[in-house]
Amino acid sequence: MRIEQLEYIAAVTRHGSLRRASEHLHVSQPALSEAISKLERELGVTLLERRRDGTRITVRGKELLEHMFGVLEAVDRLQSAAVAGAARPIRIGTVNAGTASLLIPAIRDFRSGRPDTRVEVRALQQDEIETGLADGSLDVGLVNTLDDFAVPPRLDGVVLRRGRPVAVLPSSHRLAARPEVGAEDLRAETFIGMRAGYVMHRFAMQLFEGRPPAAWHSVDGAEMGKLLVAEGLGATILPDYSVDGDPLERGGLITMRPIKDDRTRVTMRLLRRRGGRFPAVVDDLVARFTAQVARTQPG
Repeated sequence: MRIEQLEYIAAVTRHGSLRRASEHLHVSQPALSEAISKLERELGVTLLERRRDGTRITVRGKELLEHMFGVLEAVDRLQSAAVAGAARPIRIGTVNAGTASLLIPAIRDFRSGRPDTRVEVRALQQDEIETGLADGSLDVGLVNTLDDFAVPPRLDGVVLRRGRPVAVLPSSHRLAARPEVGAEDLRAETFIGMRAGYVMHRFAMQLFEGRPPAAWHSVDGAEMGKLLVAEGLGATILPDYSVDGDPLERGGLITMRPIKDDRTRVTMRLLRRRGGRFPAVVDDLVARFTAQVARTQPG
């Protein structure tokens, strides 16, 4: 059985005769008829009823026609996927702390110059990003790191932003009236913490010295944490560059305050696989990230 035999049956069904089907397919009528006859012998079924006034599909042929169309549609999907795969998207893994101020503007700038290049953004934890970069399933990774971070041996890292962890509060919260917020202040609040595996979860456990707030909600990623804070459901801790310029901060729904007596630094790094040969579009995207950083650095 060959795919073109199924296409021939579909064409005869649509056009109502072997002659019109052969003209449409640019195949001689004898060759078309022989191919269909061979399929009928293979299946042991009469598919077409050949008459002087035209050719009609048999009752048994109609029963099988749906399956034939299913095969042809599957072949079309396979071909489409193969074409799409030839120009696969650039894959970015991110912890999303810099989404509003860095990731979105950089992608917007990149798309303005390369509108036909697809970009796929995956919100992942840091270990997943490092693994994806090492095995080639990711092209670029954005991660937050603390002072003790060492770039994994198989990767290269570029510093994009440096900042400090800050307390993130609803703008109307009583603690927002203070110039800084201490660990004890946050311990007394409902806390929205990053799930284990995120750098800010590790920092929060250090800040609270193993005695976290009694009311603790866990979330995946900075964006969800900021949304819950904006809704007045608690306070969280994030890098200052994750809050500065965020739409929720610009809109006056959330605000940030320094953490009292804390000197911890947090850094956003762009990671790539070491020694890899990258398409020009990936190098272009990386350049857009660094350009965006340069544009937003304090004068």
